[in-house]
Amino acid sequence: MGQAIAARLGQTDDLDCAAVWSRTPGRHAERFPDGTRLDADIHAVAGASDVLIDFSLPAGTVEAAAAAARAACPLVCGVSGLGETQFDALVRAAGHVPVVFDRNMSQGIAVLTDVVARVAHALGDEFRVTIDETHHVHKLDAPSGTALKLGEAVAAARERPLSDLMWYEQAGEAPDDAIRFRVERRGEVPGDHAVRFESATETLTLSHSVTTRSVFADGALRAARWVHGRPPGLYSMADVLGLTADSKNPG
Repeated sequence: MGQAIAARLGQTDDLDCAAVWSRTPGRHAERFPDGTRLDADIHAVAGASDVLIDFSLPAGTVEAAAAAARAACPLVCGVSGLGETQFDALVRAAGHVPVVFDRNMSQGIAVLTDVVARVAHALGDEFRVTIDETHHVHKLDAPSGTALKLGEAVAAARERPLSDLMWYEQAGEAPDDAIRFRVERRGEVPGDHAVRFESATETLTLSHSVTTRSVFADGALRAARWVHGRPPGLYSMADVLGLTADSKNPG
């Protein structure tokens, strides 16, 4: 993702890459051929930036969040697979600086999630829900973070936790009110998701496909533009796109 973001930055007139964080020890104040600074010191990178964008790994997110808070630098985080420790680090940082975190930085997925929640609320429990997701063979987690995000939207509309409704690889027949997840790992597919609502008389399918991973870079840069100058708080791509009624703070 770092290369995709760098490529998109090279195509923009209003944003520049101030520095790149390398987690390889000993890489201090090196330079890329274009002059961009490469540094193993995340605090130096955050201090040189107006907005810090993190697409590293869960362990790196803890360091990035701490550096952003220390440097009073807004943070955009698109790292998936975060555990409680890493998410808590983002929440702590959000008490000091604005943080945009989303498991999927795609603008289309943010809109899809909003629509899915509205449809689930309108149709109610009488419609069976199935979430299909397909990714490349290198993806290790299943269901994907995005599929879980869509499932959470349905569960929230039904005012129940996803853990009560999720049905994935269990034996036997799923209950009628279950949210079924179907996962496929195939080729180099960047990411396809579909949410299907079915009754005895009709089916409604909402879907989203990614054609290139640059879509996540586009979302991250839109979030970077939006988050600069915001008050401290924990935000999502829904906030960036104006899909939420009010901007949220962690409180």
